[in-house]
Amino acid sequence: MVVVRDALAEQIGAFERYLSGERRSSPKTVETYRRDLDALREFLRDKKLALDARELDVVALRSFIASLFERNEAPTLARKIAALRSFYRFLLRRGLVDRNPAAALRTPKVRRPLPKFLTVDDAFRVMDAPLANDGAGDDALRVRDHAMLELLYGTGVRVSELAGLRIGALDLAQRSARVRGKGDKERIVPLGPPALAALESYLAMRARLRHPKTGAQDPDAVFLTRRGARIGVRQVQHLVRRYGALGAGRGDLHPHALRHTCATHLLDAGADLRGIQELLGHASLSTTQRYTHVSIDRLMAVYDKAHPLARKRKREP
Repeated sequence: MVVVRDALAEQIGAFERYLSGERRSSPKTVETYRRDLDALREFLRDKKLALDARELDVVALRSFIASLFERNEAPTLARKIAALRSFYRFLLRRGLVDRNPAAALRTPKVRRPLPKFLTVDDAFRVMDAPLANDGAGDDALRVRDHAMLELLYGTGVRVSELAGLRIGALDLAQRSARVRGKGDKERIVPLGPPALAALESYLAMRARLRHPKTGAQDPDAVFLTRRGARIGVRQVQHLVRRYGALGAGRGDLHPHALRHTCATHLLDAGADLRGIQELLGHASLSTTQRYTHVSIDRLMAVYDKAHPLARKRKREP
């Protein structure tokens, strides 16, 4: 029986430990990179190529990427190429390879859609939706939902950051909260008056949310379910869709759209891009700069609709 040497499995394992330990990447990022590299390993096995990053060249890597074209869109291919590049950069730094064939891979052009957002009026309607009908449903849940919406829109936090928010991370006296974002990095976000007031109202009623039989309640979580457990990301997503439909006729509303809305409205009001970057926890300013395109597009739409010169040009043959 011939035993095929599989150094690649060990190399991928070392990279995975590096991502989890030293880089402190999110579990989802680690899982995605691992899945992409395992796909490379399976491809090499099927083609009877060397299972060792040291023996691969750019032709082998291009063959792997080419095998994915029919069933993957450009963004997915770009992500897989990014995984290969990160993997080889790690191996090169550790002296496990003496060259980086992944550096020669070309990334397919990916058109990044502009962020979706709400108008100011629609944002206010969504914020008010939980409290719109007095006496409808459990008061503690309605006040909780209002506080969650105000934080998503008022601070621009990610839905995972909201769901993971801890009681000890709140500083109501300083009107701020510490949130844990991507890469397990912490940052402080300010609480504006509406978000602070909504949060204080909820905390005054939070004790009502506990297990109906045992009375148990998560002592650390800010936002709780009806039964006293920490609320989950999917539950928050469902509630945002519900209030999006009730308040703005947007049944497709996602928590990330409230994050985009926060950034867009701040930029429209004259906020500095660097400040918005820090608030949102973006690692790169280029991510934050996407919102400038949103504002410019909106400005041009208003110009084309309202400016006399724009109307005149449209009438010209």
